[in-house]
Amino acid sequence: MNLKQDIAQVVGTASTWALKDVLHRPAANFPGKVGLYVDPELISDLRPRLREGSVVVVGTNGKTTVTNLLADALEASGKAVVCNRTGANLDSGVATALLQTEQADWGVFESDELWLAKIAPQLQPDFVVLLNLFRDQLDRMGEIDHIQEAIAGALAASPSTVLVYNADDPFCQAIADKVDNSCIPFGFEEDLGLTQNTVADASMCQRCDSLLSYEWHQYGQLGSYSCPNCGFKREAPVYAAHGTTATADGAAFTLEYPAGTVCVNVPFSGTYMLYNALAVYAAADQCGAALSGICEVIRSFDPHNGRLQRYDIGGRCVLLNLAKNPTGFNQNLRIVLDEPGTKAVAFFINDKEADGHDVSWLWDVDFQELASADDVVAYAGGIRRNDMQVRLKYAGVSSQLVDGAEDFLEKAWKTVPSASCFLIANYTALPRVKAELDHLAGQGDEAQGAVVAHGGEGAQDLSPSYENEPKMHSVVNPAQLDEKLTIVHLYPELLNLYGDGGNVTILAERARKRGIDVEVVRVRPGQKIDLESADIVFLGGGPDREQRVASHDLLAQAEELRSYVEDGGVLLAICGGYQILGHEWLLGDEGVPGLGICDIATKRAEGGSHNRLVGNIALESPLAKMPVIGYENHAGRTFLEPG
Repeated sequence: MNLKQDIAQVVGTASTWALKDVLHRPAANFPGKVGLYVDPELISDLRPRLREGSVVVVGTNGKTTVTNLLADALEASGKAVVCNRTGANLDSGVATALLQTEQADWGVFESDELWLAKIAPQLQPDFVVLLNLFRDQLDRMGEIDHIQEAIAGALAASPSTVLVYNADDPFCQAIADKVDNSCIPFGFEEDLGLTQNTVADASMCQRCDSLLSYEWHQYGQLGSYSCPNCGFKREAPVYAAHGTTATADGAAFTLEYPAGTVCVNVPFSGTYMLYNALAVYAAADQCGAALSGICEVIRSFDPHNGRLQRYDIGGRCVLLNLAKNPTGFNQNLRIVLDEPGTKAVAFFINDKEADGHDVSWLWDVDFQELASADDVVAYAGGIRRNDMQVRLKYAGVSSQLVDGAEDFLEKAWKTVPSASCFLIANYTALPRVKAELDHLAGQGDEAQGAVVAHGGEGAQDLSPSYENEPKMHSVVNPAQLDEKLTIVHLYPELLNLYGDGGNVTILAERARKRGIDVEVVRVRPGQKIDLESADIVFLGGGPDREQRVASHDLLAQAEELRSYVEDGGVLLAICGGYQILGHEWLLGDEGVPGLGICDIATKRAEGGSHNRLVGNIALESPLAKMPVIGYENHAGRTFLEPG
C-alpha cells in the first residue's frame, strides 16, 4: 500500500462504521467519495483485491437487475464476489465496494453511462456489458451520441476490456463498430411479435444518417436493422436467443452460445427481462460461470431494491418497479395491461437532480393505452403529480392524486377491492414508496386493516376539467373550418426530443373540447407537405442527426412553407423547429442554412457547447396574461437580426 491508499482505507473504514453503526444509514457512496478525495487513484490501487477480474454493467435500463443477477450467478458457481448491489453507480460507489472487501474473485459493478469514463481507466475491467441506450435524463445525460462518445472513450482507455453488447440496439452496435476492443454481441434471432408504441423515435443509421430498415422490431429501436444506404447493420449474435414462448409464469427461450444450447426460463413479466436474462447468460459464460445453475438464480431472484419487487399486503398482490424514461415506462405499461383482472396503477414522478428536472418526457409515453382498457384505475403521486395527472388527462385517463403508497392502496382498494396494484416510480420517488410498502408488508394483516380504516371520502375524480372554461376561447370560428381543423405534424418521429408531440396532443384535445372536429396529418421524411388543407402546421425539435434529415426535407419545400406563412397560415414551431425557421441553425458547432422564414439566426454561445442553459424558467410575455412556466436545455442562442 502507498500512504494515500492507507489513509483512504482508514477513512473509508471509519466512515462506513459511523454511517452504518452510529447513524444507521447506508454506506454506499460516502466512504468511497472521501477515499477518492484522499487518493484519486483509489480504484486502481484497490484493483489487486480482485483475484480473477471484474465486470462493469452499463446501459439506460436494467443495470441494477443485471448487475445483481450476474453477481448471484458467479456466487452460485462458487466465486467470491464484491458488488455495488444498491445501484451506487458512480466512481464513489465502486470505490466504496472495494474499500469494504478484503479479497474477492470477481468484482461486478454497475456504472452510470457517463461515469464509465472515470471508472474504466482505473479498474481496467475484463468485461463491459452494454445493455441498451435509450433517451433518458436529457438535462444531465444529453443526447445519445454524447453517451456513445463517453462509452467509446472509456473503452479506448481500457483496451484489454471485452465489450459484451446488445446487437439488437443500433446505438450499441455503433459503439462496437467504433472501438478497437474485442466485442461479443448478444440478441434475439426472431420477432417477438410485440405491439409497437404509438410514440416512437425514428431509428437512424449511425453512420450516414439515413433511416434504418427493419426486418422486425421489438421495442424502442431494438430489432433486426440494416441501412439500405451504407451497409451499417446488426451483427449476428454470438449469444443468440430463439424459440421464445410465453408461459403462465413468464417466458422461455433457447439460447445458442459457443459451447452449445441451454433453455432459459424467465419468471418475470416484461420483454426487457428477457434481454436482461440474455445479458446475464452471456456475461456469466464469459466469466467462466456454469450456465446450468443460472435458471435457478433467475427463478429465485427476489430483489429488495424496488425493481420488480412483489409484496403481499393483506393477501393482495402489489408490484413495485422503477421507470425513468419513455421506453421504461412503456414496458411497464405492458406489464400492467398484460395482468388479468382489474388493476390499479399509481405513477410517482419526482424532478430532483437524479431524476432530471425536465419532465416533458412524460408526453412521449403511451399512456393512451390505459384509456382503451376498462379495467384500469389510475393515480398520480410524487413532486410532479399534477404534471402526471395532466398528462393522463390528455391521454383520456382520469386519475386521482395520492400522497404516497399507503394513500394509494387505501383509495384503490376502496374503489376496486379486488384490484392488483402496481406502483411505478422514478429514481428519487422510489425510496419513499418502497419504504412505505416495506412497512405495510412488515405489519401483515394489521397493516391492511390500517390502510382500509384510514378511508375518508370515497374515491373521486380529481382530474382537471373544462367545466368552467368557455366553450370557445379562440380567434377561430368553427364555422370557418369546413367541418374540421387540420393539424399538419411535421416529422413526428424525427422531431420529438422533448415531448414535442404533446403540443399536438393538447392542441387537438383543446379544440375537441370546444366542439371542433380535428384531424392530425403526420408527415414523414420523403413525403410532400400538403399545405392546401392545413389550418395549423407544427414543427418540433430533435437530436442533431434527426434534425439534419428533417431540415433537408424542409429546405426542398421552403418556398411553399414561406408562402403558407405569408398568406396567414399558422405555424407553431418549438425548440429546434423554430431555429430551423431562421437563416442559420447549429448542428454541433457547424452553422447550417435554415429556411429563412423568420429573420433570426442561432449561434453558439461564448464558451462553446459546454455553456448550456439548463433549468426551470418563468417569463413574462405580452402574449400571455400570466407568467409562462417552462424548462430550457440548449447550448445555442437565437438572435433577432438587425432591425
